[in-house]
Amino acid sequence: MDQTVVLVGAGILALIVLLIGIRNVRANRDVVEERLGRYDESNFQSFLDETDDENYEPDKPTAIESAINNALSDRPFAAKWRQQLARADIKLTVAEYAAIHIISMIGFFVVGYFVLFGQQLVMGIVSGFVGFFAPRIYVARQTSKRLIDFEQQLPDTLSLWVNALRSGYSVLQAMEAISRDAPEPTGTEFKRVVQEVSIGIDTDDAMQHMLDRVESEDLDLVVTAVNIQREVGGNLAEILEIISHVIRERIKLKGEIRVLTAQGRITGYLISGLPILLALFLYAINPTYMANLFENRACGWPLLGIGLALIGIGSAVVQKIVQIEI
Repeated sequence: MDQTVVLVGAGILALIVLLIGIRNVRANRDVVEERLGRYDESNFQSFLDETDDENYEPDKPTAIESAINNALSDRPFAAKWRQQLARADIKLTVAEYAAIHIISMIGFFVVGYFVLFGQQLVMGIVSGFVGFFAPRIYVARQTSKRLIDFEQQLPDTLSLWVNALRSGYSVLQAMEAISRDAPEPTGTEFKRVVQEVSIGIDTDDAMQHMLDRVESEDLDLVVTAVNIQREVGGNLAEILEIISHVIRERIKLKGEIRVLTAQGRITGYLISGLPILLALFLYAINPTYMANLFENRACGWPLLGIGLALIGIGSAVVQKIVQIEI
């Protein structure tokens, strides 16, 4: 019992230390973005004065973090992780993200093995497996939420852009106005575009970077229109107004389809979650009966694998049926 308490306490302490570290990293990165914003506002001399201060010491990564970053930077998954973190607007390095995977896996294993399932090794391994994917699930949810917010704000953003262009603003000045007036995450994304252009990056590349961070078909249409207008000319305000109307109609149609397919989606969630919840309920009321399924490697484990695979396939099929492309 004492060993269990020590392990659980160590896992909780590790999670607390990790959260404090992430908070400090996010605070340091916010300072960097603030200084970049000062540079964008043409306060270049004050920016230099601040960095030339004798008491100024830039934050440097630790030796361990630098070694892990160097080891992971050339890996194929590192670029994918960086892209996922950028789309979710989570200010973490690849090394920090990898550390979160490991700590989450250990924490879930400790809680599952010692607290929830009475030192059942199989369930502890399953809990650790869930913990390994927990950070990815969180990042995916943040990315999805951010994308939905951006697409919901895009018609109003285009209306603001059109009004700014008709008032005599240039394309870059209009984007700067959007970065000041638009809510999150639209304001942040356009602010990054303005900052990149201000430090010498081509407008087409800056817009493509925003499209890489926000994987939206509607935004792709806007970026394509802006790039074509820069090359061949034309009335950009009129083009953006037409695109805004199209996007509004698409959002309206998506909402109607989502309402009509709500029953199918909820059915898919119930069908997928009910067997798992039922198994946990039976394990809670009769552990001996369900232990045969988890401890019998010859029969129980293959049945668990087949059951989980069929649940996953059924859930994917249901979601594919109710997912209608517009």
